[in-house]
Amino acid sequence: MEIKNKQLSVLISSTFAFTICFAVWMMFAVLGIPLKAHLGLNETQFGLLLATPVLTGSLTRVPLGIWTDRFGGRVVFFWLMMSSVVPIFLLSYASQYWHFLVLGLFVGLAGGSFSVGTPYVARWFKAERKGFAMGVFGVGNAGAALTHLVAPVIIVGFGWQMLPRVYALGMFITALLFWYFSFTDKAHHAPANVTFTQQLNVLKDPRVWRYSQYYSVVFGGYVGLALWMAKYYVSEYGFDLKIAALMAMAFSLPGGVIRAFGGWISDKFGAYKVTWAVMWVCWVCFFLLSYPQTNLVVKTVTGDVNFHIGLSPWLFTALLFIVGIAMGIGKASVFKFIGDDFTHNIGAVSGVVGLAGGLGGFFLPIMFGALVDLTGVRSSAFMLLYCTVCVSLIWMHFSFKPESVQLKKLPLTA
Repeated sequence: MEIKNKQLSVLISSTFAFTICFAVWMMFAVLGIPLKAHLGLNETQFGLLLATPVLTGSLTRVPLGIWTDRFGGRVVFFWLMMSSVVPIFLLSYASQYWHFLVLGLFVGLAGGSFSVGTPYVARWFKAERKGFAMGVFGVGNAGAALTHLVAPVIIVGFGWQMLPRVYALGMFITALLFWYFSFTDKAHHAPANVTFTQQLNVLKDPRVWRYSQYYSVVFGGYVGLALWMAKYYVSEYGFDLKIAALMAMAFSLPGGVIRAFGGWISDKFGAYKVTWAVMWVCWVCFFLLSYPQTNLVVKTVTGDVNFHIGLSPWLFTALLFIVGIAMGIGKASVFKFIGDDFTHNIGAVSGVVGLAGGLGGFFLPIMFGALVDLTGVRSSAFMLLYCTVCVSLIWMHFSFKPESVQLKKLPLTA
């Protein structure tokens, strides 16, 4: 088969597989809502339930990225999907809170697929096309939107126990399809004489930490909000599960599908400029989204005048849509940095950066729930994100100047 046909087949099969993996990774975003009522959870416990799969998917990203460098993405991706099938299915038989937490850790393995697919896909394309290729692969983030679309229908129609069974079957079929349509090129593997410790030498490079910080905002924030938004619509605006999940898609869908466009504009305008613009857009939107529903009484000479200040669900959704677009572009621009600067160690670096982003997605839902329990203000989630972006903008300004984009690329393998 010609190399171009292999490139296309690898890109399509990997993107499809990542979409299903991401949908599974985000399943508690919808499944957690009936479980919260069934188990009698408070907001903090609910946040932990949402976040548990994200923890495993994050912590496994570094070893999975390194194994991808050593053994190839096709083998690692396939066995990663197969290993998550049984835990997903067993969720349908769980009955206690700790059952869901333990099984959620194993289900979370699906989230590690990003640090496998990214280097696997990137190595099939030349430097000038890596940003676009990784952006297309990143469209798999739209798996969150797939869960928001499909999961409520299954839960309402057949009960929450049916959702894990359907997802387990879907993951098994996806693994088989991926294996059939993907390919292996041993020239893409890291040299056999490069040790695990030597590959981890990327941690000594300050650029890795810089990109990790950016990604914790654009990806960690995306995961945290994708998990939290359906519940937010139910609690804040009183929507039922189907409508709430559908509204949440206004964030999760563009945050996934726009990533390919983000890769293209990062190739065209440079990763620094694109990432900088993304941070500013998020900063403005989070400021507006932070304002809680407020009833204001103004004393006037003719008596009290009552005002209500707050976002309608439609204005709220419009702002969330903009944030989703910004984060989708930002996720691609950060990995454009990595594809440009770490050609030889892209698996290890993408694993580290993915870990930072995933940990952001793990801690945020827990912090969202804790803030609601402590303050009683649901928009406190956006207050937290606003502060995070403020810190990120300051850090980015002082640690990364535009001219540093042209830094000489240094090989990091021994």
